[in-house]
Amino acid sequence: MALADHELAERPLMAAWRRFASRRVSVVALVALVIIATAVAGADLIAPYRSGQQHLDHVLAPPGAGFLLGTDTLGRDTLSQTLYAGRISLVIGISVALIASLLGTTVGVVAGYLGGRIDAVLMRFTDTLLALPLLMMIILLARILGDSAADVVLVLSLLGWMALARIIRAKTLALREQEFVVAASSMGASTTRIMVRHLLPNLVGEISVAVSLAVAGAILAESVLSFLGLGVSSAHTPTWGNMIGGNEGFMTVEPWLVWAPGLAIVITVLAVNYVGDGLRDAFDVRGEGRS
Repeated sequence: MALADHELAERPLMAAWRRFASRRVSVVALVALVIIATAVAGADLIAPYRSGQQHLDHVLAPPGAGFLLGTDTLGRDTLSQTLYAGRISLVIGISVALIASLLGTTVGVVAGYLGGRIDAVLMRFTDTLLALPLLMMIILLARILGDSAADVVLVLSLLGWMALARIIRAKTLALREQEFVVAASSMGASTTRIMVRHLLPNLVGEISVAVSLAVAGAILAESVLSFLGLGVSSAHTPTWGNMIGGNEGFMTVEPWLVWAPGLAIVITVLAVNYVGDGLRDAFDVRGEGRS
């Protein structure tokens, strides 16, 4: 008996999950990400102290029973601050990845499918932005816009979509010549319907990998900006980046001030990258035989 339509639609996803699950490193990385996300989301329940709570009689206390990771220059528990800071760092990473991927996918699909002058204009604009010194542009926009989390998300999103746009355009150029797209066009399907119903489902692999890797890139970029004093201000809210940036002078004498947020960044970025590698192989049907 023939499979139902929804069962047929699920088969590629099940095959992709099987390929992803065959990569143990990626599965471990995914579990680590879930643990990190759960810990920072539940900081109100897990953290020993409230965010910003000061213990003025324990300023710069070393790691011990009362403060597992010590305290900072204001007497705040480093472990609690790291958990609360992780919320903002992850939200920034995910927000930037989603917004930049949406922009890049839209530009790439429109340019690749419509072609002609629209393709030329969009790609020349994309190439122009790619030719600019990225770090300089990020610093310039950060100074212009401000130092809130929303400002950082906006800056990184506006400058983080171009590479994906070129990848999606190249894939779309190949897909638009496929029989199912030609058939849909000949049957009178609108341009929007073809893009949404026929092209986007075949770009899930590229988009998923781009989103996962963009999360890691955004977390690192926010950390660099905050370290330079141009990211999220610690006066607004703690992030892993401004925790490091505000305590770099104590790195040799009170290293616990930077170890905790630094390790959080390293572990999170590594986990995201390994998940991205797993997603790339999962959606690469040519790699199924190598699993």
